[in-house]
Amino acid sequence: MKHMAEAVEKIKDVHLAEELSTRYLSYAMSTIVDRALPDVRDGLKPVHRRLLYAMRQLHLDPKSGFKKCARVVGDVIGKYHPHGDSAVYGAMVRLAQDFSVRYPLVDGQGNFGNIDGDGAAAMRYTEARLTDFAMALMEGLNENAVDFRDTYDGEENEPVVMPSMVPNLLCNGSMGIAVGMATNIPPHNLSEVCDALLYLVENPECEIEPLVKRIKGPDFPTGGVIIDKFATILDAYTNGKGTFRIRAKWEKEDLGHGQYQIIVKEIPYQVIKSKLIEKIAALLMDKKLPMLSDIRDESAQDVRIVLEPKNRTVDAALLMEHLFKQTDLEVRFTMNMNVLDSDTVPRVMSIKEVLKEFLNHRHNVLKRRVKFRLDKINARMELLSGYLIAYLNLDEVIRIIREDEEPKASLIKKFELTDNQAEAILNMKLRSLRKLEEMEIRKEYDDLAAEKGELEALLADEGKRWEAISNEIRATKEKFGKKTAIGRRRTEFAEVSEEIDVPVEAFIEKEPITIILSQKGWIRALKGYSDLNDEFKFKDDDSLLFAIHAQTTDKIILFDTSGKFFTVSANEIPCGRGFGQPLRLMVDLGINDNICDMFVFEPKAQYLIASNSGRGFLVDENHIMAQTRNGRKIMNLENGEYAKFCKKMSGDMVAVIGDNRKLLVFKSEEVPTMARGRGVTLQKYKDGGLSDIQIFNEADGFTYTRAGGTKTETDLLAWLGHRAQVGKLAPFGFPKSNKFLKD
Repeated sequence: MKHMAEAVEKIKDVHLAEELSTRYLSYAMSTIVDRALPDVRDGLKPVHRRLLYAMRQLHLDPKSGFKKCARVVGDVIGKYHPHGDSAVYGAMVRLAQDFSVRYPLVDGQGNFGNIDGDGAAAMRYTEARLTDFAMALMEGLNENAVDFRDTYDGEENEPVVMPSMVPNLLCNGSMGIAVGMATNIPPHNLSEVCDALLYLVENPECEIEPLVKRIKGPDFPTGGVIIDKFATILDAYTNGKGTFRIRAKWEKEDLGHGQYQIIVKEIPYQVIKSKLIEKIAALLMDKKLPMLSDIRDESAQDVRIVLEPKNRTVDAALLMEHLFKQTDLEVRFTMNMNVLDSDTVPRVMSIKEVLKEFLNHRHNVLKRRVKFRLDKINARMELLSGYLIAYLNLDEVIRIIREDEEPKASLIKKFELTDNQAEAILNMKLRSLRKLEEMEIRKEYDDLAAEKGELEALLADEGKRWEAISNEIRATKEKFGKKTAIGRRRTEFAEVSEEIDVPVEAFIEKEPITIILSQKGWIRALKGYSDLNDEFKFKDDDSLLFAIHAQTTDKIILFDTSGKFFTVSANEIPCGRGFGQPLRLMVDLGINDNICDMFVFEPKAQYLIASNSGRGFLVDENHIMAQTRNGRKIMNLENGEYAKFCKKMSGDMVAVIGDNRKLLVFKSEEVPTMARGRGVTLQKYKDGGLSDIQIFNEADGFTYTRAGGTKTETDLLAWLGHRAQVGKLAPFGFPKSNKFLKD
């Protein structure tokens, strides 16, 4: 009971919303700092930093032998990173993939995956060691260049950040998704980044533009071509956010006799080659690439995708332009330079801020390494001074050691030595008493004294420190620059001055089809032009609503009873001998709405639309084309009204007949053209509504069905009037359905 009472006393009342907010913020910051975002100074996330440090502790330097990746992963998760082995191994694999990382940090042996999207072998089968680039990243760890912290269990320690001799953040880039934020930094060419760093050292107050002129833009490991203008690239680096358009690199290979084939040599970054080829093959099978005959993958070590044109007359640039639009042969890389600054605060930085943070880090590392070296020199010079005293008083030193019970204290008192000096003299070996050894000590002392003077001068002069940093950058550029195999620029630049605008229809194989829409809303396409009077097969209790002839390149317009227009590409309508598919899968047709007309879109045409109440108006072709499956609302309707007709304006006269069998003929110019609305009255009714419409030329007259065939009325006087009048009774023999022609 006592313990229970004490526990109750410790319970505190807190505001739930505030507590949840605090806990969530703690979780979010943990994810941001410890997992997702890289440090601007070394460009590494904690898992990458721990991987490299563990490999260094295992002495897996570039000149050593390989060790199993399982050994490395075990050390990482056991000592530094208490997470799953799959996450750690996945990070390690990526650092070894030369198609994922611009400057690999891990030298892998075995199957580490490929550009086709195949995964790496299990870690028990693969081996690894560090690369020279990774060693440069960690240079100075033993020289107190950076701070260390305890690991999660307190048994080991790990570096907070790497000394980073190389600008890894920009060179290799980074990707990550945190809570409420993300980062996506592209890789760059080290030589160009070094040029920008050197310029910034000389001109610390410079604008961003000269820096971007030196960096130029991303340099992806898979190459490709960036087709953005300099102004676009500059804006992205200024704001720390932007997009880069990357295209595959291709060339036209001559086969002789006018024949050729297209060779894709490089594909955009992070595009899986196998899926890219599958996409192009699928478009080819769907007959959406009429200018392409075949695609083959002849890749070995290098990418080689072969595209065969349909014939020699096909324009290669035109074909590639369409492939760029339809496939991942062109992608957009979205840059977001969201990183942890030197105070571990996440923020989006400009390119200048990133470079400046790196330089400041190098400056701090240089000072710490110099101080560390000075401490080592002072300690060594202290010992050497003691050795020299011992050599000058060798006999006395030997006597004290042999005869005194406490020789250390006696030496300190006799020769005014420090504790370290006395200890070092007592630990001297007999062979060190040679005369040659004394000369070497004096020389070493003099050399250290000279070095000490240089280092102290370096610490006292900031200008000298920046000169030293510049020399380090030049050395890095020389080691990993464009003259080396790994350092050459891979991604090229090109400006697309005039984008080739080719309608999609041009890339659809043109074939005649018959489109059939049933009463129950099932739509299908039959190859060729079928007789529209044929008996088409439908599901039980279903029948024909509309049947039209079209080409696969046409746009099909559908008008429904709610006053909406829908647009469907003819090539997207399912073909075959089946019943097709529900139209509602292609357009968002209302539950209570039905299609009242279907026709092939014609440019520069006008259409007369009308409701059952006898109101209507003309609409231009540019207003009926819908861009989305939601359709385009054109006709406004009141309660009880529904859209009923959509007729192409193909004559100068309009004939309307109502349910009351009253017929009215008037000039088409009396109908106004509107973009949207309820329309005007076409014919006036006391009871009922509009039954049918016919558009015709005055010279030709209107036509209607009667017993034995059709009849054309050219004498219009009896029914001629103006829009919105009542009209006169239809001629003798006019169909009782009040329709001009049979459906």
